[in-house]
Amino acid sequence: MSTILLVDDETAITDNLQPFLVRSGFEVVVAGDGDTALARIADAAPDLVVLDVLMPGRDGRSVLREVRQSGGTVPIILLTQIGESGERAMALEEGADDYLNKPFDPHELVARIRAVLRRGAPPSGPSLAGADRLRSGRLVVDRTSQRVLRDGAEVVLTPRATTLLAYLMSHPGETVSRERLLEEVWGWSFHTSTRTVDTRVAELRRVVEVDSADPQLVVTVPGEGYRFVGPVEAG
Repeated sequence: MSTILLVDDETAITDNLQPFLVRSGFEVVVAGDGDTALARIADAAPDLVVLDVLMPGRDGRSVLREVRQSGGTVPIILLTQIGESGERAMALEEGADDYLNKPFDPHELVARIRAVLRRGAPPSGPSLAGADRLRSGRLVVDRTSQRVLRDGAEVVLTPRATTLLAYLMSHPGETVSRERLLEEVWGWSFHTSTRTVDTRVAELRRVVEVDSADPQLVVTVPGEGYRFVGPVEAG
């Protein structure tokens, strides 16, 4: 049974979410502020942290930075009421493994938790979400330079397609809906056409797949979204 550290200063949230997570099969430890969260990470050794960003005193982003700067690799999902794409991008670059906006459906949070736990955290070094380079076989994405390499040679992709590929590779094996990709990669609301995502996926396939008509890396999950298939490592 995985142990979840739930960190939020709003007791109305923790009082309702803790029993829901327990019913979903997790052990749950609760912290109400950032300092307590750091102590619980040290003494309880949770398998995953659900961390609110907007807290008085030491906020969630500060906790995230301290954990990652100290070499901690525990997976962290951030909760926030701020939905700007820049805020999301900064959090992911600082080492968050996923990001969920308030208000949220508890069932979606459980799905995200299970997906992150399935991916697992590397025994050392950065998580996939915070890694500067992602590698899957002959395919490499360098987030710092925004370059994509296949068989050692650079391929040409638009910046948005590069960011999309990096996001999918940092969530290997996870089916990601078009709506979530719009939110996380584009920072757009759900009413924007999901055809935007399909267009960029088609661009990706033309460049990174051996046969774009028979994709083996970025596959479609009918009625659900897209999934990156294959092992991914940081570095």
